[in-house]
Amino acid sequence: MRWWKVILLMVSMMLCLGVPAQAGNEASSAEIDVADILFGHTSDGYGWHVTTWKGHHVTIPLPCIVHSSTGWHVFMSSKLGHGHEYEGLYIAEEGRYEGKIVEDGPAGEPVRPFDISITKNVASLMITAVLLIAIILGVARWYRKNDATEAAPGGFTGLMEMMIMMVNDEIIKPSVGEKEYRKYAPYLLTAFFFIFLCNLLGLVPFFPGGANVTGNIAVTMVLALFTFFAINLFGNKHYWKEILWPDVPLFLKFPIPIMQTIELFGVISKPFSLMVRLFANIMAGHMMVLGLVSVIFVTVKLGPVINGSMTVIAMLFGLVINALELLVAFIQAYVFTMLSAVFIGMSRQEEH
Repeated sequence: MRWWKVILLMVSMMLCLGVPAQAGNEASSAEIDVADILFGHTSDGYGWHVTTWKGHHVTIPLPCIVHSSTGWHVFMSSKLGHGHEYEGLYIAEEGRYEGKIVEDGPAGEPVRPFDISITKNVASLMITAVLLIAIILGVARWYRKNDATEAAPGGFTGLMEMMIMMVNDEIIKPSVGEKEYRKYAPYLLTAFFFIFLCNLLGLVPFFPGGANVTGNIAVTMVLALFTFFAINLFGNKHYWKEILWPDVPLFLKFPIPIMQTIELFGVISKPFSLMVRLFANIMAGHMMVLGLVSVIFVTVKLGPVINGSMTVIAMLFGLVINALELLVAFIQAYVFTMLSAVFIGMSRQEEH
């Protein structure tokens, strides 16, 4: 079948489906909140929503671990579903702590207790870590059983070897330096594959994917802090000399420490740029896909022809953006690792 016939068939099907959608959902379409769709699907949560079946939400409950004014509470998130209260705790529906577990304070105001619950993002981090460990151990197992000098690995092991050598030889070694790169290769390789795997799982629309892990600024902040500590804890004396007493005219560094202030600002701005770049790019990708999907529901009350046409357009553009997000998932892991390696290499340079 020719490509134009496929598109014509899709348009016809959407036009036919648009009629009952218009009739059945006209009342509910006026209540659609696009902002709620966008931020609701990209925010964290105490349960893992899987699907909606016959009007009922199918959600995997996750453990809630909270220390409130009455002590420790450990229970499953299903206890707090649909606005329910459990042991004086409930999920705030609005205000400063919207979507978080709170309790009533002395004046009846919502107060945030100490919360170390296993949320959706935390569960996804654990799943990603276990999956990454399984992949690496599986690759290592092949090398334990085979002599790499006699037979080259194939299949998935060969793909992993190619990616590991690419990151090690093209990013880490030239950026850090041949003398020092072996010390930092384990961390930088782990960071690359962890970010890449999190990005890929975030694009999968069903369990165990769909969590917006690297689109959460708290996660990217922790990753950036690891690089920050690797730079500044293991930086050599020449690195700190360039920061605290740079080779510039004396009036630029004493009595007013102009250059030292600028250099110290650069120390902070490096991890900050890593944090924001990864967070913003991944979050923007999710928002674009969800925004295109929202077009389908927003245009329901405009009629079956417009709704059907916009549905086809949204589906096609959604597929294109999703395919682009596969590339972005790799690029953002590559860029984070490359910049981390460059910053670490700068902290290990010898005196010129």
